[in-house]
Amino acid sequence: MPGTTLAEVTSELAGLDDPKTRRVNERHGDDHGVNLAKLRALAKRLGPDQDLARELWATGDSAARLLALLICRPKAFGRDELDAMLRGARTPKVHDWLVNYVVKKGPHAEELRLAWSADPDPVVASAGWALTAERVVKRPEGLDLPALLDVVEAELKDAPDRLQWAMNHCLAQIGIEHAEHRARAIDIGERLEVLKDYPTPPGCTSPFAPVWITELVRRREAGAAG
Repeated sequence: MPGTTLAEVTSELAGLDDPKTRRVNERHGDDHGVNLAKLRALAKRLGPDQDLARELWATGDSAARLLALLICRPKAFGRDELDAMLRGARTPKVHDWLVNYVVKKGPHAEELRLAWSADPDPVVASAGWALTAERVVKRPEGLDLPALLDVVEAELKDAPDRLQWAMNHCLAQIGIEHAEHRARAIDIGERLEVLKDYPTPPGCTSPFAPVWITELVRRREAGAAG
């Protein structure tokens, strides 16, 4: 919505803050109390607005940053700007939305993937692995999948939580998407047992890589047969 000011938007966000939602989010490491469906509705009403997005991001408030990521123009950010944004995005939801909604859609994804994957900060490195998992699925040409499996095999077990989750996702995607590496991916998962006991709601697929790989491949084969 052209002409909407930062003060107007932050006031509306404050009105949407719900203590119950905040308590739920805080259990997952997030620090905002805005229902995401309501946040998306606000973003849809505002429409794309890069200047307002930058103003919202600069507030440092998580709800404002999430809204910024919904109304920004991903291709308008520079490489260094995105790097600084990621390093300042310390809550899980802001971090994940920045990678998935902005970085993946912009022109700097590959350069940042390489830089972030090797970063000593495990939270930054997790973003690099998330981008690598995306390439494993959509653009695997040029990736050294055996080398990626070597790194996963050596480092997954002792990786910090956020990095471990991203590396495990990459492991699963290699096994799901690339039949020639499936047996090794499953074997790595079975030996390391990362996320083996992760609580999984009924009807959902376990993030334990051997189960995840086997189930997704089964579904694909069933769909193809049908």
